[in-house]
Amino acid sequence: MSDLNKLGLAEARDALRAGDVTSVELTESCLKAIDDASALNAFVHKTPEIALERAKAADERIKGGDAPSMCGLPIGIKDLFCTKGVPSQAASKILDGFKPEYESTVSQQLADAGAVMLGKLNMDEFAMGSSNETSVYGNAVSPWRRGNDDAQLTPGGSSGGSASAVAADLCLAATGTDTGGSIRQPAAFVGITGIKPTYGRCSRWGIVAFASSLDQAGPMTKNVRDAAIMLETMCGHDSKDSTSAELAVPNFEAMLTGDIKGKKIGIPKEYRMDGMPAEIEKLWSDGADMLKDAGAEIVDISLPHTKYALPAYYVIAPAEASSNLARYDGVRYGRRAQLAQGDGITEMYEKTRAQGFGHEVQRRVMIGTYVLSAGFYDAYYNRARRVRTLIKKDFEDVFAAGIDAILTPATPSASFGLGEMTEADPVQMYLNDVFTVTVNLAGLPGISVPAGLDAQGLPLGLQLIGRPWDEGELLNTAYALESAAGFVAKPNKWW
Repeated sequence: MSDLNKLGLAEARDALRAGDVTSVELTESCLKAIDDASALNAFVHKTPEIALERAKAADERIKGGDAPSMCGLPIGIKDLFCTKGVPSQAASKILDGFKPEYESTVSQQLADAGAVMLGKLNMDEFAMGSSNETSVYGNAVSPWRRGNDDAQLTPGGSSGGSASAVAADLCLAATGTDTGGSIRQPAAFVGITGIKPTYGRCSRWGIVAFASSLDQAGPMTKNVRDAAIMLETMCGHDSKDSTSAELAVPNFEAMLTGDIKGKKIGIPKEYRMDGMPAEIEKLWSDGADMLKDAGAEIVDISLPHTKYALPAYYVIAPAEASSNLARYDGVRYGRRAQLAQGDGITEMYEKTRAQGFGHEVQRRVMIGTYVLSAGFYDAYYNRARRVRTLIKKDFEDVFAAGIDAILTPATPSASFGLGEMTEADPVQMYLNDVFTVTVNLAGLPGISVPAGLDAQGLPLGLQLIGRPWDEGELLNTAYALESAAGFVAKPNKWW
Protein backbone atom coordinates (compact mmCIF):
# COMPACT_ATOMS: atom_id res chain seq x y z
CA MET A 1 0.00 0.00 0.00
CA SER A 2 1.33 3.44 -0.93
CA ASP A 3 0.42 6.82 0.55
CA LEU A 4 -0.38 5.21 3.89
CA ASN A 5 -0.58 8.67 5.49
CA LYS A 6 -3.73 9.33 3.43
CA LEU A 7 -5.69 6.65 5.29
CA GLY A 8 -8.26 7.50 7.93
CA LEU A 9 -8.30 5.95 11.39
CA ALA A 10 -10.92 3.27 10.59
CA GLU A 11 -9.22 2.23 7.31
CA ALA A 12 -5.79 2.08 8.95
CA ARG A 13 -7.11 0.16 11.96
CA ASP A 14 -8.70 -2.45 9.69
CA ALA A 15 -5.53 -2.71 7.59
CA LEU A 16 -3.44 -3.18 10.75
CA ARG A 17 -5.74 -5.93 12.03
CA ALA A 18 -5.71 -7.67 8.64
CA GLY A 19 -1.90 -7.64 8.62
CA ASP A 20 -1.80 -5.61 5.38
CA VAL A 21 0.36 -2.95 6.97
CA THR A 22 2.33 -2.35 10.17
CA SER A 23 2.18 0.60 12.53
CA VAL A 24 5.86 1.26 11.81
CA GLU A 25 5.09 1.58 8.08
CA LEU A 26 2.15 3.89 8.78
CA THR A 27 4.27 5.99 11.11
CA GLU A 28 7.20 6.25 8.68
CA SER A 29 4.81 7.38 5.94
CA CYS A 30 3.47 10.15 8.18
CA LEU A 31 6.95 11.21 9.36
CA LYS A 32 8.05 11.60 5.73
CA ALA A 33 4.91 13.63 4.93
CA ILE A 34 5.66 15.90 7.91
CA ASP A 35 9.25 16.44 6.78
CA ASP A 36 8.03 17.32 3.28
CA ALA A 37 5.45 19.83 4.56
CA SER A 38 7.54 22.43 6.40
CA ALA A 39 5.77 25.14 4.33
CA LEU A 40 2.57 24.44 6.28
CA ASN A 41 4.29 24.98 9.66
CA ALA A 42 1.79 22.56 11.23
CA PHE A 43 4.15 20.42 13.34
CA VAL A 44 6.29 22.53 15.65
CA HIS A 45 7.92 19.85 17.83
CA LYS A 46 8.58 16.56 16.02
CA THR A 47 8.97 13.38 18.07
CA PRO A 48 10.07 10.69 15.57
CA GLU A 49 11.91 8.62 18.19
CA ILE A 50 8.86 8.42 20.45
CA ALA A 51 6.67 7.70 17.42
CA LEU A 52 8.72 4.77 16.15
CA GLU A 53 9.12 3.33 19.65
CA ARG A 54 5.33 3.42 20.19
CA ALA A 55 4.70 2.04 16.69
CA LYS A 56 6.91 -0.99 17.37
CA ALA A 57 5.15 -1.59 20.69
CA ALA A 58 1.77 -1.27 18.94
CA ASP A 59 2.72 -3.85 16.31
CA GLU A 60 3.56 -6.33 19.09
CA ARG A 61 0.28 -5.55 20.83
CA ILE A 62 -1.73 -6.06 17.62
CA LYS A 63 -0.02 -9.41 17.07
CA GLY A 64 -1.14 -10.36 20.59
CA GLY A 65 -4.74 -9.80 19.52
CA ASP A 66 -5.95 -7.52 22.34
CA ALA A 67 -5.39 -4.11 20.77
CA PRO A 68 -7.94 -1.27 21.15
CA SER A 69 -9.16 0.63 18.06
CA MET A 70 -6.57 3.44 18.32
CA CYS A 71 -3.62 1.05 18.68
CA GLY A 72 -0.88 1.74 16.13
CA LEU A 73 -2.52 4.83 14.63
CA PRO A 74 -0.25 7.89 14.14
CA ILE A 75 -1.74 11.17 15.40
CA GLY A 76 -0.65 14.73 16.21
CA ILE A 77 -1.09 16.42 19.60
CA LYS A 78 -1.95 20.11 19.91
CA ASP A 79 0.76 22.05 21.74
CA LEU A 80 -1.76 22.87 24.51
CA PHE A 81 -1.57 19.29 25.86
CA CYS A 82 1.27 18.65 28.31
CA THR A 83 3.39 15.74 27.09
CA LYS A 84 6.03 14.32 29.40
CA GLY A 85 9.57 15.29 28.42
CA VAL A 86 8.38 17.00 25.22
CA PRO A 87 8.13 20.80 24.83
CA SER A 88 4.62 21.97 25.70
CA GLN A 89 4.56 25.71 25.10
CA ALA A 90 0.95 26.56 24.25
CA ALA A 91 2.64 28.42 21.35
CA SER A 92 3.83 31.09 23.80
CA LYS A 93 7.23 32.65 24.35
CA ILE A 94 6.57 32.68 28.10
CA LEU A 95 6.69 28.84 28.20
CA ASP A 96 9.87 28.63 26.15
CA GLY A 97 11.84 25.56 27.24
CA PHE A 98 9.05 24.10 29.39
CA LYS A 99 9.10 20.28 29.30
CA PRO A 100 6.50 18.87 31.70
CA GLU A 101 7.28 16.02 34.06
CA TYR A 102 3.75 14.69 33.56
CA GLU A 103 1.30 13.76 30.78
CA SER A 104 -2.15 15.25 30.23
CA THR A 105 -4.96 12.79 30.92
CA VAL A 106 -6.22 12.86 27.31
CA SER A 107 -2.81 12.28 25.72
CA GLN A 108 -2.13 9.55 28.33
CA GLN A 109 -5.41 7.80 27.45
CA LEU A 110 -4.46 7.90 23.76
CA ALA A 111 -0.97 6.57 24.54
CA ASP A 112 -2.45 3.82 26.75
CA ALA A 113 -4.68 2.81 23.83
CA GLY A 114 -1.57 2.43 21.67
CA ALA A 115 -1.90 5.61 19.59
CA VAL A 116 1.39 6.88 18.13
CA MET A 117 2.36 10.52 18.87
CA LEU A 118 4.12 12.05 15.86
CA GLY A 119 4.74 15.41 17.50
CA LYS A 120 3.18 18.65 18.74
CA LEU A 121 1.03 20.88 16.56
CA ASN A 122 0.94 24.64 16.01
CA MET A 123 -1.84 26.75 17.50
CA ASP A 124 -2.75 30.31 18.51
CA GLU A 125 -0.93 31.43 21.64
CA PHE A 126 -2.76 30.05 24.70
CA ALA A 127 -5.56 29.11 22.24
CA MET A 128 -6.47 32.79 21.83
CA GLY A 129 -7.25 33.38 18.18
CA SER A 130 -9.29 32.30 15.18
CA SER A 131 -6.57 32.22 12.51
CA ASN A 132 -3.39 30.73 14.03
CA GLU A 133 -1.60 34.07 13.59
CA THR A 134 -0.73 34.63 17.28
CA SER A 135 1.70 31.70 17.59
CA VAL A 136 5.29 32.15 18.72
CA TYR A 137 6.18 29.56 16.06
CA GLY A 138 4.74 31.71 13.26
CA ASN A 139 1.56 31.17 11.27
CA ALA A 140 0.20 27.74 10.49
CA VAL A 141 -0.81 27.63 6.82
CA SER A 142 -3.82 25.95 5.24
CA PRO A 143 -3.12 23.31 2.57
CA TRP A 144 -5.99 24.86 0.57
CA ARG A 145 -5.67 27.66 -2.00
CA ARG A 146 -8.28 29.89 -3.64
CA GLY A 147 -8.52 28.77 -7.27
CA ASN A 148 -5.18 29.63 -8.92
CA ASP A 149 -4.31 32.23 -6.27
CA ASP A 150 -1.03 31.68 -4.40
CA ALA A 151 -2.08 33.67 -1.31
CA GLN A 152 -1.55 31.75 1.91
CA LEU A 153 -4.81 31.04 3.75
CA THR A 154 -5.50 30.49 7.44
CA PRO A 155 -6.36 26.95 8.57
CA GLY A 156 -8.46 28.61 11.30
CA GLY A 157 -7.73 28.75 14.98
CA SER A 158 -6.85 28.11 17.61
CA SER A 159 -6.33 24.46 16.52
CA GLY A 160 -4.87 25.56 13.18
CA GLY A 161 -1.88 23.23 13.19
CA SER A 162 -4.15 20.26 13.92
CA ALA A 163 -6.53 21.23 11.10
CA SER A 164 -3.75 21.78 8.57
CA ALA A 165 -1.98 18.52 9.50
CA VAL A 166 -5.11 16.36 9.18
CA ALA A 167 -6.27 18.02 5.93
CA ALA A 168 -2.80 17.64 4.38
CA ASP A 169 -2.54 13.97 5.47
CA LEU A 170 0.48 14.57 7.72
CA CYS A 171 -1.24 12.48 10.40
CA LEU A 172 -4.33 10.29 10.52
CA ALA A 173 -6.02 12.52 13.12
CA ALA A 174 -5.16 15.09 15.78
CA THR A 175 -6.27 16.42 19.14
CA GLY A 176 -7.76 19.90 19.36
CA THR A 177 -9.31 22.05 22.05
CA ASP A 178 -12.41 24.22 21.78
CA THR A 179 -13.10 27.23 24.00
CA GLY A 180 -15.27 29.22 21.58
CA GLY A 181 -15.06 27.22 18.36
CA SER A 182 -11.36 26.30 18.14
CA ILE A 183 -12.07 22.74 16.91
CA ARG A 184 -15.15 23.38 14.77
CA GLN A 185 -14.08 26.57 12.96
CA PRO A 186 -10.69 25.24 11.73
CA ALA A 187 -12.29 21.90 10.81
CA ALA A 188 -14.79 23.80 8.63
CA PHE A 189 -12.03 25.89 7.03
CA VAL A 190 -10.01 22.86 5.86
CA GLY A 191 -12.75 20.35 5.05
CA ILE A 192 -12.37 17.88 7.92
CA THR A 193 -14.57 16.77 10.85
CA GLY A 194 -14.17 18.23 14.34
CA ILE A 195 -16.26 17.53 17.43
CA LYS A 196 -16.38 19.43 20.71
CA PRO A 197 -17.92 17.05 23.26
CA THR A 198 -20.13 18.07 26.18
CA TYR A 199 -18.24 20.07 28.81
CA GLY A 200 -16.89 17.48 31.26
CA ARG A 201 -16.73 14.54 28.79
CA CYS A 202 -12.95 14.84 28.37
CA SER A 203 -10.61 15.60 31.24
CA ARG A 204 -8.98 19.04 31.20
CA TRP A 205 -6.16 17.88 33.48
CA GLY A 206 -2.76 18.62 31.95
CA ILE A 207 -4.20 20.86 29.22
CA VAL A 208 -2.91 24.43 29.53
CA ALA A 209 -5.92 26.46 30.66
CA PHE A 210 -7.42 29.38 28.74
CA ALA A 211 -10.98 29.69 30.16
CA SER A 212 -11.67 26.85 32.55
CA SER A 213 -15.48 26.85 32.32
CA LEU A 214 -15.37 26.76 28.50
CA ASP A 215 -12.31 24.69 27.45
CA GLN A 216 -12.94 21.18 26.14
CA ALA A 217 -10.73 18.76 24.20
CA GLY A 218 -11.90 16.82 21.17
CA PRO A 219 -10.71 14.99 18.06
CA MET A 220 -10.08 16.42 14.58
CA THR A 221 -10.38 13.69 11.98
CA LYS A 222 -10.89 12.93 8.30
CA ASN A 223 -14.50 11.78 8.72
CA VAL A 224 -17.28 11.18 11.25
CA ARG A 225 -16.47 7.49 11.86
CA ASP A 226 -12.90 8.42 12.76
CA ALA A 227 -14.22 11.11 15.14
CA ALA A 228 -16.35 8.49 16.90
CA ILE A 229 -13.37 6.11 17.26
CA MET A 230 -10.98 8.73 18.64
CA LEU A 231 -13.52 10.48 20.87
CA GLU A 232 -14.30 7.26 22.72
CA THR A 233 -10.63 6.90 23.69
CA MET A 234 -10.34 10.56 24.76
CA CYS A 235 -13.44 10.52 27.02
CA GLY A 236 -13.88 9.21 30.53
CA HIS A 237 -14.02 10.28 34.17
CA ASP A 238 -10.83 11.65 35.71
CA SER A 239 -10.60 12.19 39.46
CA LYS A 240 -7.85 14.79 38.85
CA ASP A 241 -10.38 17.10 37.12
CA SER A 242 -13.23 18.26 39.36
CA THR A 243 -15.34 19.14 36.29
CA SER A 244 -14.97 15.68 34.73
CA ALA A 245 -18.28 13.79 34.49
CA GLU A 246 -18.59 10.37 36.08
CA LEU A 247 -20.52 8.87 33.18
CA ALA A 248 -20.02 5.69 31.18
CA VAL A 249 -18.56 6.24 27.72
CA PRO A 250 -20.59 4.45 25.04
CA ASN A 251 -19.19 2.80 21.92
CA PHE A 252 -19.73 5.80 19.66
CA GLU A 253 -18.73 3.95 16.48
CA ALA A 254 -21.39 1.28 17.06
CA MET A 255 -24.04 4.03 17.13
CA LEU A 256 -23.29 5.12 13.55
CA THR A 257 -26.28 3.62 11.74
CA GLY A 258 -27.09 6.63 9.58
CA ASP A 259 -30.76 6.14 10.47
CA ILE A 260 -32.27 9.49 11.53
CA LYS A 261 -35.89 8.82 10.53
CA GLY A 262 -38.27 10.76 12.76
CA LYS A 263 -35.51 12.87 14.35
CA LYS A 264 -36.39 16.54 14.80
CA ILE A 265 -33.72 18.96 13.56
CA GLY A 266 -34.05 22.57 14.69
CA ILE A 267 -33.17 25.54 12.47
CA PRO A 268 -32.66 28.63 14.69
CA LYS A 269 -33.92 31.84 13.07
CA GLU A 270 -31.42 33.94 15.09
CA TYR A 271 -28.50 32.42 13.17
CA ARG A 272 -29.65 34.16 9.96
CA MET A 273 -27.22 37.03 10.39
CA ASP A 274 -27.31 40.29 8.43
CA GLY A 275 -24.82 40.16 5.58
CA MET A 276 -24.47 36.37 5.66
CA PRO A 277 -22.86 35.31 2.35
CA ALA A 278 -25.33 33.72 -0.08
CA GLU A 279 -23.08 30.62 -0.28
CA ILE A 280 -23.38 30.02 3.48
CA GLU A 281 -27.15 30.57 3.32
CA LYS A 282 -27.45 28.06 0.46
CA LEU A 283 -25.22 25.50 2.19
CA TRP A 284 -27.38 25.72 5.31
CA SER A 285 -30.58 25.31 3.28
CA ASP A 286 -29.08 22.37 1.33
CA GLY A 287 -27.99 20.74 4.61
CA ALA A 288 -31.53 20.95 5.96
CA ASP A 289 -32.83 19.39 2.73
CA MET A 290 -30.30 16.56 3.01
CA LEU A 291 -31.40 15.74 6.57
CA LYS A 292 -35.06 15.96 5.50
CA ASP A 293 -34.40 13.54 2.62
CA ALA A 294 -32.78 11.19 5.15
CA GLY A 295 -36.06 11.08 7.08
CA ALA A 296 -35.62 13.84 9.65
CA GLU A 297 -38.23 16.49 10.39
CA ILE A 298 -37.01 20.08 9.99
CA VAL A 299 -38.42 22.46 12.61
CA ASP A 300 -37.96 26.25 12.85
CA ILE A 301 -36.86 27.18 16.38
CA SER A 302 -35.90 30.27 18.33
CA LEU A 303 -32.83 30.80 20.53
CA PRO A 304 -33.64 34.39 21.52
CA HIS A 305 -30.51 35.20 23.51
CA THR A 306 -28.10 34.24 20.69
CA LYS A 307 -27.38 37.90 19.89
CA TYR A 308 -25.81 38.35 23.32
CA ALA A 309 -23.53 35.32 23.03
CA LEU A 310 -20.43 36.98 21.55
CA PRO A 311 -20.39 39.90 24.03
CA ALA A 312 -20.97 37.52 26.95
CA TYR A 313 -18.24 35.17 25.71
CA TYR A 314 -15.72 38.00 25.28
CA VAL A 315 -16.30 39.03 28.90
CA ILE A 316 -16.25 35.55 30.49
CA ALA A 317 -13.35 34.05 28.50
CA PRO A 318 -10.90 36.95 29.08
CA ALA A 319 -11.91 37.11 32.77
CA GLU A 320 -11.02 33.43 33.22
CA ALA A 321 -7.86 33.89 31.13
CA SER A 322 -6.77 36.78 33.34
CA SER A 323 -7.10 34.53 36.37
CA ASN A 324 -5.48 31.47 34.77
CA LEU A 325 -2.53 33.30 33.22
CA ALA A 326 -1.58 35.00 36.49
CA ARG A 327 0.56 31.92 37.23
CA TYR A 328 3.03 32.84 34.45
CA ASP A 329 5.29 35.17 36.37
CA GLY A 330 8.83 33.94 35.70
CA VAL A 331 9.25 32.50 39.19
CA ARG A 332 8.94 28.71 38.99
CA TYR A 333 8.99 27.67 35.33
CA GLY A 334 9.03 29.02 31.80
CA ARG A 335 10.73 32.18 30.68
CA ARG A 336 12.11 34.86 33.01
CA ALA A 337 13.07 38.27 31.65
CA GLN A 338 16.60 39.65 32.02
CA LEU A 339 16.51 42.02 34.97
CA ALA A 340 18.46 45.24 35.45
CA GLN A 341 20.48 46.11 38.54
CA GLY A 342 18.10 47.04 41.33
CA ASP A 343 15.00 45.44 39.81
CA GLY A 344 12.69 43.86 42.35
CA ILE A 345 9.94 41.24 42.10
CA THR A 346 7.42 43.70 40.64
CA GLU A 347 9.79 44.56 37.78
CA MET A 348 10.42 40.84 37.22
CA TYR A 349 6.69 40.18 36.84
CA GLU A 350 6.16 43.15 34.55
CA LYS A 351 9.12 42.50 32.26
CA THR A 352 8.53 38.74 32.09
CA ARG A 353 4.90 39.17 31.09
CA ALA A 354 5.58 42.05 28.70
CA GLN A 355 8.23 40.00 26.88
CA GLY A 356 6.58 36.59 27.20
CA PHE A 357 2.96 37.25 26.21
CA GLY A 358 2.00 38.22 22.67
CA HIS A 359 -0.28 41.17 21.88
CA GLU A 360 -3.53 39.18 21.67
CA VAL A 361 -2.89 37.46 25.00
CA GLN A 362 -2.00 40.80 26.61
CA ARG A 363 -5.20 42.32 25.18
CA ARG A 364 -7.40 39.57 26.60
CA VAL A 365 -5.67 39.55 29.99
CA MET A 366 -6.20 43.31 30.28
CA ILE A 367 -9.87 43.04 29.26
CA GLY A 368 -10.32 40.20 31.75
CA THR A 369 -8.62 42.08 34.58
CA TYR A 370 -10.78 45.13 33.80
CA VAL A 371 -14.10 43.26 33.91
CA LEU A 372 -13.10 41.57 37.18
CA SER A 373 -12.04 44.81 38.86
CA ALA A 374 -14.05 46.15 41.80
CA GLY A 375 -16.05 48.80 39.97
CA PHE A 376 -16.95 46.68 36.96
CA TYR A 377 -17.45 43.14 38.31
CA ASP A 378 -21.24 43.47 38.51
CA ALA A 379 -21.62 45.61 35.41
CA TYR A 380 -19.74 43.20 33.15
CA TYR A 381 -18.74 39.83 34.60
CA ASN A 382 -21.84 39.06 36.66
CA ARG A 383 -24.12 40.34 33.90
CA ALA A 384 -22.32 38.12 31.35
CA ARG A 385 -22.79 35.12 33.66
CA ARG A 386 -26.52 35.83 33.87
CA VAL A 387 -26.71 36.07 30.06
CA ARG A 388 -24.88 32.75 29.84
CA THR A 389 -27.59 31.17 32.01
CA LEU A 390 -30.27 32.53 29.66
CA ILE A 391 -28.43 31.16 26.60
CA LYS A 392 -28.21 27.75 28.27
CA LYS A 393 -31.93 27.89 29.08
CA ASP A 394 -32.76 28.67 25.43
CA PHE A 395 -31.19 25.35 24.45
CA GLU A 396 -32.80 23.48 27.34
CA ASP A 397 -36.24 24.74 26.29
CA VAL A 398 -35.70 23.70 22.67
CA PHE A 399 -34.50 20.21 23.61
CA ALA A 400 -37.35 19.83 26.12
CA ALA A 401 -39.76 20.55 23.25
CA GLY A 402 -38.49 17.45 21.45
CA ILE A 403 -35.71 18.77 19.21
CA ASP A 404 -32.95 16.14 18.78
CA ALA A 405 -30.24 18.30 17.17
CA ILE A 406 -29.79 21.83 15.81
CA LEU A 407 -28.33 22.63 12.37
CA THR A 408 -26.40 25.87 11.78
CA PRO A 409 -23.50 27.07 9.64
CA ALA A 410 -20.10 26.41 11.26
CA THR A 411 -18.49 29.69 10.14
CA PRO A 412 -19.68 32.98 8.62
CA SER A 413 -17.34 32.55 5.63
CA ALA A 414 -14.78 30.27 4.02
CA SER A 415 -11.12 30.53 5.04
CA PHE A 416 -9.52 33.96 4.58
CA GLY A 417 -5.96 34.98 3.75
CA LEU A 418 -3.29 35.26 6.41
CA GLY A 419 -2.89 38.93 7.25
CA GLU A 420 -6.25 39.90 5.74
CA MET A 421 -7.81 40.52 9.15
CA THR A 422 -5.19 42.70 10.74
CA GLU A 423 -4.79 43.61 14.39
CA ALA A 424 -6.32 47.01 13.57
CA ASP A 425 -9.80 45.65 14.34
CA PRO A 426 -9.72 42.55 16.57
CA VAL A 427 -13.53 42.54 16.74
CA GLN A 428 -13.64 41.49 13.05
CA MET A 429 -11.62 38.41 14.01
CA TYR A 430 -13.85 37.73 17.02
CA LEU A 431 -16.91 37.63 14.73
CA ASN A 432 -15.55 34.36 13.29
CA ASP A 433 -16.86 32.67 16.43
CA VAL A 434 -20.44 33.91 16.01
CA PHE A 435 -21.96 30.46 15.32
CA THR A 436 -19.81 28.47 17.72
CA VAL A 437 -19.53 30.33 21.07
CA THR A 438 -23.13 29.60 22.15
CA VAL A 439 -22.26 25.90 22.30
CA ASN A 440 -19.38 26.52 24.71
CA LEU A 441 -21.40 28.90 26.87
CA ALA A 442 -24.11 26.22 27.21
CA GLY A 443 -21.60 23.34 27.61
CA LEU A 444 -23.18 21.38 24.74
CA PRO A 445 -21.63 19.01 22.19
CA GLY A 446 -21.14 20.41 18.68
CA ILE A 447 -19.67 18.95 15.49
CA SER A 448 -18.53 20.51 12.22
CA VAL A 449 -18.99 18.43 9.06
CA PRO A 450 -17.63 19.47 5.63
CA ALA A 451 -20.59 19.91 3.30
CA GLY A 452 -19.48 21.78 0.19
CA LEU A 453 -17.12 24.17 -1.57
CA ASP A 454 -17.49 27.90 -2.19
CA ALA A 455 -17.08 29.56 -5.60
CA GLN A 456 -13.30 29.70 -5.10
CA GLY A 457 -13.06 26.00 -4.31
CA LEU A 458 -12.66 26.36 -0.54
CA PRO A 459 -14.39 24.06 1.97
CA LEU A 460 -17.50 25.11 3.88
CA GLY A 461 -18.79 23.31 6.97
CA LEU A 462 -22.12 22.82 8.70
CA GLN A 463 -22.49 22.56 12.47
CA LEU A 464 -24.77 20.21 14.37
CA ILE A 465 -25.46 20.91 18.05
CA GLY A 466 -26.65 18.05 20.26
CA ARG A 467 -28.21 17.41 23.64
CA PRO A 468 -25.81 17.24 26.61
CA TRP A 469 -24.02 13.86 26.92
CA ASP A 470 -25.64 12.73 23.65
CA GLU A 471 -22.51 12.60 21.48
CA GLY A 472 -23.52 9.20 20.08
CA GLU A 473 -26.78 10.53 18.61
CA LEU A 474 -25.02 13.70 17.45
CA LEU A 475 -22.35 11.67 15.65
CA ASN A 476 -25.04 9.54 14.02
CA THR A 477 -26.87 12.62 12.71
CA ALA A 478 -23.52 13.98 11.48
CA TYR A 479 -22.88 10.61 9.81
CA ALA A 480 -26.19 10.90 7.93
CA LEU A 481 -25.32 14.47 6.87
CA GLU A 482 -21.83 13.41 5.80
CA SER A 483 -23.25 10.53 3.72
CA ALA A 484 -25.72 12.86 2.00
CA ALA A 485 -23.20 15.66 1.37
CA GLY A 486 -20.63 13.23 -0.08
CA PHE A 487 -17.75 15.68 0.48
CA VAL A 488 -14.52 14.13 -0.85
CA ALA A 489 -12.55 17.20 -2.02
CA LYS A 490 -8.87 17.40 -1.07
CA PRO A 491 -6.45 20.30 -1.45
CA ASN A 492 -4.09 20.21 -4.44
CA LYS A 493 -0.59 19.60 -3.13
CA TRP A 494 1.56 22.73 -3.53
CA TRP A 495 3.77 22.43 -0.43
